[in-house]
Amino acid sequence: MTIYDELKARGLLAQLTDEEEIKELINNGKAVFYIGFDPTADSLHVGHFMALCLMKRLQMAGNRPIALIGGGTAMIGDPSGRTDMRSMMTTEQIDHNCECFKKQMSRFIEFGEGKAMMVNNADWLRGLNYIEFLREVGAHFSVNRMLTAECYKQRMEKGLSFLEFNYMIMQSYDFLELFKRYGCNMQFGGDDQWSNMLGGTELIRRKLGKDAYAMTITLLLNSEGKKMGKTQKGAVWLDPEKTSPYEFYQYWRNVADADVLKCLRMLTFLPLEEIDAMDKWEGSQLNTAKEILAFELTKLVHGEEEATKAQESAKALFAGGADTANIPTVTLQESDFKDGKIDILGVLVSAGLCQSRAEARRNVEQGGVTVNDEKVGDIKTAYAPDAFVGDGLLVKRGKKNFKRLIM
Repeated sequence: MTIYDELKARGLLAQLTDEEEIKELINNGKAVFYIGFDPTADSLHVGHFMALCLMKRLQMAGNRPIALIGGGTAMIGDPSGRTDMRSMMTTEQIDHNCECFKKQMSRFIEFGEGKAMMVNNADWLRGLNYIEFLREVGAHFSVNRMLTAECYKQRMEKGLSFLEFNYMIMQSYDFLELFKRYGCNMQFGGDDQWSNMLGGTELIRRKLGKDAYAMTITLLLNSEGKKMGKTQKGAVWLDPEKTSPYEFYQYWRNVADADVLKCLRMLTFLPLEEIDAMDKWEGSQLNTAKEILAFELTKLVHGEEEATKAQESAKALFAGGADTANIPTVTLQESDFKDGKIDILGVLVSAGLCQSRAEARRNVEQGGVTVNDEKVGDIKTAYAPDAFVGDGLLVKRGKKNFKRLIM
């Protein structure tokens, strides 16, 4: 099976241009391709997972990835898939986030001479001469045609700023610069980026002629991949300081039954034959498939040792008999106690199991909280500091959220 055939079989590709040329490039390791990442936070999240895994697959097949960090475009904000204008970031914030991204990406792709590159579009966007840019680039874009793009149509009802309107032109210009500077001949992006990417392909061909190689491929379900990064509590980050390896493991362990095989195909590097054999699994076997998914992805992001610890912690909590030492632990401070005690609402908030005391109250009153396997139904229940000495208290909210609290 060629790498192109594998990408199709795993459900990664949806729309594309110049299919035969794309096959030739990626199957023979001739693709120099880029995927863009907006540095709007100091960590990537699981919504970026599909793109990172795709970069890894293609690099393993001999192709060269370019991770394009949007240090310039982030100063404007991408309107795609949004109903409001993104807040503007400072140069310092953007540059800091770019450094964080490279560290995390290094777990997926190999950077270095002749290998993957990380490029920041601030290198060419921040110093642009506006008049020159309008003449050299803006002249190639039709406003009427731009307004038919889905990303703009969605925003027109609530108001699309002129600042955001420029995003398509700037993203298209990125592809032109990458083509000229690094020989980049292919771009990947989510289905919400399709119009922007086509703009880049057309710009290259208009500026450099029809023979200029410039391909576009859209990732199937990439917008769904972005949704994967959201939970009721917010994003599931790749940074272990934001989302612990155990929490990361549990996120994937709890995917819906209907999604587990799809995630195994798209996001893991297990052989397709092995995954296809799981198609007939039902009931408890699906839980086994989820455990495989959670372990493989946690290993990919945090390493095998952390994945093993997370798996052992999950077994300790759900199956019994395993070592509980690796359960996520929170250390309380003296400031957490009032008059020498902390009530159950404070425990839940301090543990990060609830966002507020009001939410904690609801969970207790609804019978969803246990401490050391005993249900807590009284919101006035309180604990002295010595309760958290030694093994501390194992606090559970609902069926899947656990923390150990110690002092």
